[in-house]
Amino acid sequence: MMEQPSYSRTTVDELQSLIGRSDLAERQPRVERKLMHYSSLQTILLVGEGNFSFSSALATAFESAENIVASSIDSEEKVLRVYDRARSLIENLESRKALVLYEVDATRLHEIEDLSGRKFDRIVFNLPHAGYFPGGERSKKAIKKNKQLVSMFLESAAKFLSSFGEIHISNKVGPSYRKWNLEGEAEKYGLYLKESVRFRKTDYPGYMNKRGSGARINRTFRLGECKTYMFSKV
Repeated sequence: MMEQPSYSRTTVDELQSLIGRSDLAERQPRVERKLMHYSSLQTILLVGEGNFSFSSALATAFESAENIVASSIDSEEKVLRVYDRARSLIENLESRKALVLYEVDATRLHEIEDLSGRKFDRIVFNLPHAGYFPGGERSKKAIKKNKQLVSMFLESAAKFLSSFGEIHISNKVGPSYRKWNLEGEAEKYGLYLKESVRFRKTDYPGYMNKRGSGARINRTFRLGECKTYMFSKV
């Protein structure tokens, strides 16, 4: 008969202590940390990030970013080349275990392999913009292109919503922007406006809105009055 290994009383006590701590850790609820409408307990996808300062603000507030996927339409090389502080902001995200993705088209999320099969409680697109056109924001071409951008984004993002998830679009308030018809476009894809609330970048410490295209890509711009529009399927 095989001899049973013997353990000292100290070894047994240490093992029992470790088992107890492990069991306690499993039973401990995760601590929720919040910043405005966002929580560390939500799965969050951010699209259209410029220098990643918005997602970094969330990660810092949560003290962890395991629940965050932050993405840019640009390549990693371009982001690091054109945006001030982008490297340190991305390092902050990655050190807190966020997933950072590049070359993600917000209108074709369903084609991104890293997102396949995933669901999110919040999908966030701040200040969407299709680019700059002659005649500015009031031009028919600008309005048409921006309306098309948000419509295609809503259609694609809807596929990734969890049961009670929300899509958030923060946008300027004004006659030209109202013509984008966010609420009407959302309804095409079974999404309904739950609420619209004031959006202020000062609510997100460290957030720097960027132009995102053109010769002044790294420049901020005056936001004026903005709102966050929250859409859901229920």
